[in-house]
Amino acid sequence: MKVLVSDNISQRGVEILKKAGLEVDVKVGLKPAELKSIIADYDALIIRSATKVTSEIIEAANNLKVIGRAGSGLDNVDKISASKRGIVVMNTPGGNTITTAEHTIALIFSIARKIPQAHMSMSAGKWEKKLFMGTELFNKTLGILGLGNIGTEVAKRMQGLGMYVIAYDPFLSDEKAKSLGVERVDIPQILKRADFITVHTPLTNETRNIINLKNLKDLKDGVFIINCARGGIINEKALLEGLNSGKIAGAALDVYDVEPPVDNPLVGHEKVVCTPHLGASTKEAQEKVAIAIAEQVADFLVKGTIKNAINFPSIPADQLSSLQPYIVLAEKIGGFSAQISEGGITEATIEYRGEASSINTSPLTIAALKGMLTPMLQENVNFVNAPYIAKERGIEVKETKSSDAGDYRNMISVQVKSPEKSVTISGTLFGKKDPRIIKINEFTVEIVPEGHMLLMHNNDKPGVIGNIGMTLGKNNINIARMHFGRKKAGGMAISVVNIDTPASDSVIEEIKELPNILDVKVISI
Repeated sequence: MKVLVSDNISQRGVEILKKAGLEVDVKVGLKPAELKSIIADYDALIIRSATKVTSEIIEAANNLKVIGRAGSGLDNVDKISASKRGIVVMNTPGGNTITTAEHTIALIFSIARKIPQAHMSMSAGKWEKKLFMGTELFNKTLGILGLGNIGTEVAKRMQGLGMYVIAYDPFLSDEKAKSLGVERVDIPQILKRADFITVHTPLTNETRNIINLKNLKDLKDGVFIINCARGGIINEKALLEGLNSGKIAGAALDVYDVEPPVDNPLVGHEKVVCTPHLGASTKEAQEKVAIAIAEQVADFLVKGTIKNAINFPSIPADQLSSLQPYIVLAEKIGGFSAQISEGGITEATIEYRGEASSINTSPLTIAALKGMLTPMLQENVNFVNAPYIAKERGIEVKETKSSDAGDYRNMISVQVKSPEKSVTISGTLFGKKDPRIIKINEFTVEIVPEGHMLLMHNNDKPGVIGNIGMTLGKNNINIARMHFGRKKAGGMAISVVNIDTPASDSVIEEIKELPNILDVKVISI
């Protein structure tokens, strides 16, 4: 079998592939057309962040069985196209944890003590001691947005320096927070109380523009902002305004909305320290992820073993075809339920009815957990680590079965509980393979769970549907499907709209202001 390595990885990774009996070609810097022209010859593709594996590339990859990412981020891979073609997509979550945490800490020190600016001044032959007055970290409050692996390592190390750590994470339980010695708070509390704020979340609908022009005023005066996670989590316009007004004392950025940044006023700003996405760039980390992905790809091609796949669970090959439709359904229901829940999830119950109760439900439960955790954790969760992450975050997982599925041959329901509310989503397979969501709490619906969706609770009054359509239309957003459910005529109703492109924050706010619209949720499956 043939493996194409299209980005730079450690030579040790290449050697592992060759020792497994695989033919390896290292071709770095291929243009999209060049990659498309040769990809059909390969069984596996190993990448980092430079190669863009688009739907066009995947369509041409007639023999491709696996895509391996040496690292965690998979923004450069069309995962939906790969899954439709049955191509396993693997990554190496956790391989960059320590190095990214250390880079975050280095940036915290840099902006607190103005080290880069002082160095440049000295290099210019100056001695400007008074100009670079610093800020101590001792006894300061560090606010962490996202307490996953990296956020946790940052917390541990900064506690050792005498900082008080407060953290927000939608899956962080009080028990877990207590064990880490951090205070669990909400986002407004972090903005109000933290002297330093560092973000460690993926970029999702929920995390995009966490710090923005609207909540800029809520920040503590003189706060320092650090972002080593993803560009877009902190609104760059808001950050610039806060720096220029003095609301924000300094910022340190390793990631940007557009990379490399072009004509970005934050780069070169006197209060900003910038690095070119170096969070994972250490010799140790790069060798670690290269070895890991090489071993995973070799094990898959030679032994059929799936590890750290974000789109396939590790199940026996003879069961895959029969279980795969249920796995897809369970993952979609889990993802849907998490995106309409509120607050940190404390309990998840997966119920199997009808034909779904008589099959191997273990991988289905894992799929539901993966779907539930993915909206916030993105590529950091997969079919291998989903149960562990759920347990680590204090989520109690239950599983029930019943032979009775009512009017359906099969049914899977996911109930998620949080201190704020309980949400139950039920789904079934149409024609043995097409997933449908058939119930959202007490509302009966028939939803195709895919792509971008808006879920709205509304009063069942004339004109609601037309107003929604007109608002989306004037904003050049095409409607793919619309689904409705209600308890009774004139009462509470639910509307779900599949749209071809994401709706901006301003469009969502416009819909919320429409007559009889009670709330709007943005969902991406």
